[in-house]
Amino acid sequence: MSQVKVFEQELAGRKLRVEVGKLAGQAHGSCTVQYGDTVILATAVQASESREGIDYFPLMVDYEERLYAAGKIKGSRFIKREGRPTDDAILTARVIDRSIRPLFRDTERRDVQVMVTVLSVDQENDPDVPALLGASLALAISPISWGGPVAAVRVGRINGEWVLNPSHEARGKSDLEVYVTGTEAEVVMLEASAKEIPEEIIAEAIAFGHKHLAKIFPFLDEIIKACVQPKSVEPTPIPTEVEEEVKLRQKVEKYLEGKFDTLFGPKSKESYHAALAEIVAGLDESLKIDNDVSKEARVKALKMIDQFLDHAARKLVLEKGLRVDGRKADEVRALSAEVKILPRTHGSGLFQRGETQVLSVVTLGSPSDEQTLDGMEEDGKKRYMHHYNFPGFSVGEAKPVRSPGRREIGHGALAEKALEPVIPTDREKFPYTIRVVSEVLSSNGSSSQASICGSSLALMDAGVPITAPVAGIAMGLITDPKDKSRYVILTDIQGIEDHSGDMDFKIAGTKKGVTAIQLDIKLGGISQEIVGKTLQAARTARAKILEVMAKAIATPRPELSPYAPRIISFHIPVDRIRDVIGPGGKIINEIIAATGVTIDIEDDGLVMVTSVSAEASAKAIDWIKNLTREVVAGEEFQGKVTRLMNFGAFVEILPRQEGLVHISELAWRRVDSVEEVVKVGDAVKVKVIEIDDMGRINLSIKQTLPKPEGYTELPPRPRTNGPRGGSNHRNNGGHGYNH
Repeated sequence: MSQVKVFEQELAGRKLRVEVGKLAGQAHGSCTVQYGDTVILATAVQASESREGIDYFPLMVDYEERLYAAGKIKGSRFIKREGRPTDDAILTARVIDRSIRPLFRDTERRDVQVMVTVLSVDQENDPDVPALLGASLALAISPISWGGPVAAVRVGRINGEWVLNPSHEARGKSDLEVYVTGTEAEVVMLEASAKEIPEEIIAEAIAFGHKHLAKIFPFLDEIIKACVQPKSVEPTPIPTEVEEEVKLRQKVEKYLEGKFDTLFGPKSKESYHAALAEIVAGLDESLKIDNDVSKEARVKALKMIDQFLDHAARKLVLEKGLRVDGRKADEVRALSAEVKILPRTHGSGLFQRGETQVLSVVTLGSPSDEQTLDGMEEDGKKRYMHHYNFPGFSVGEAKPVRSPGRREIGHGALAEKALEPVIPTDREKFPYTIRVVSEVLSSNGSSSQASICGSSLALMDAGVPITAPVAGIAMGLITDPKDKSRYVILTDIQGIEDHSGDMDFKIAGTKKGVTAIQLDIKLGGISQEIVGKTLQAARTARAKILEVMAKAIATPRPELSPYAPRIISFHIPVDRIRDVIGPGGKIINEIIAATGVTIDIEDDGLVMVTSVSAEASAKAIDWIKNLTREVVAGEEFQGKVTRLMNFGAFVEILPRQEGLVHISELAWRRVDSVEEVVKVGDAVKVKVIEIDDMGRINLSIKQTLPKPEGYTELPPRPRTNGPRGGSNHRNNGGHGYNH
């Protein structure tokens, strides 16, 4: 067993503890990171051989939540072990992947797997910051070739004050949340949510976060120097071209000279790929007639085209300020927006930017349609959801339909985060559960941001009272490989610019400010200067998009779709909730069965009745209100005789509320037998004459009738003790009554 080494440092007022050498000894790199009482295990492993026939770096990042970490057992009755990763786990894995991937060589072809397992959570310190630090250290101390380390912090702002790594409770009070990953000098990855915060403040938050994460590097360097292993697993060497390959590259370069001039310019994605295919076919034919080029060399030559294409696109931007489709650097593609696309949905919006087209659809449901959360860190309900679908036909591909992948989940979560600050939170005014689905119908870059725009349109079309429309834009970056300080920021990147460029910086927000950010880069990092300029350029572009959206619909519709359910909300006394629910839910289930409505009751007495039928809703509401209504003397009711006693008749005046009509109150004459006047089942009009000290209701039939002319008071009947056997105004009781 290797020697255990422990390292400690304070971070944001809490102890950060790293332990190396105790757990997972056969992994190529491993460590545990403890922050507060949150503990993660990070491991890194590399395959011994390269994977043949691939043109990408095979990196796998897994983030494994364990319910035992939070002292929980899975809520399902039938499945008790962890299954498919939660959306939160997938999103955290993506954050780690996006933070470490840019620092690998893209020529690496051996599988690398980084796995973070959460062993303990204290419900105060989120595992995602120690998870990134652990993944960074596991790679850095392993024999795997990597350009790290990186570090991460989370930044919040409460009452105008910056907070580093805020607790779960503090995050609920913060008006922004920025997760910053970086090297000591540059920003590598960003993930942010904000409540319409101006770009200048967002830039300050990023700078604050990077300043503090840079302070972690001496601690990381200490650990790496003490624990780094010899390179027992040699990194994949950077391939060097032999003389034959150099000659082959020269032939390709000569053939392609001037060919890209006709490829670049305003054209559709289909036309672009057709023109590119023509260039590829021409090169192939040219090499076929060259006796010095073998079949294998020809295949290599065709793969070189991508490199020359990327170089040409980069050169066009840096030297001429033009892009592959002829746009200027700050120019947004053609925009269009429509609403009410579908006749029977609750709300729909169609947004198109260039060849990227997204249809977003809103469905409104009852409060009971909320999603139940049963995860490692959070329990509770979720009433607003955004789901994103990216079918193969959207990019002209034939591919099987499967469950959502990490990309779909990530893009859906980003759109959800972008719109959440404008979603109504007052459940009494707008108690609906909201589900938005964005269908990508055509894609040529930035479909996640188009889904944000489409969803804003659909929500307003549905009559959801959002506080402001939200739009999103994807920003790019082209840098000079020889001089990183020479760069051009691109507005509204499309597919080839995402592929060939150095950055995908997604920024969403309202006219007022930013609501969500997601940054991915391909080079080692970007400066604070680039971050600030990109935020400002995105604000200008966002304003243009919001103008186009406003022409389709500027504000939420005043009325919901006629096909959406109606929810009527009202309060009942908290101590009367049990009267509506009944023993074992008997009463509430009876109401639901009889009316077909959905009923939700909160602990504070808020009742929400959902129905597509106004008549059914009114019936259920009256039923509930009558169950909880406090009867007062002087009211009159049309009741039903339920029981007869020798001293009077019991009449149900409200659901489960009975009162007694004493024999002396049956008529203006002397009645010797109750049966002379009423029978069980009779409908009678009664008046409440008294609510006694025990809460029992005394009724009168005679006082609802005209008093006979010349009427004189009858002498009082003699009263004897006897059981009332009836009910008070709330339940069937068994209280006594003197008659």
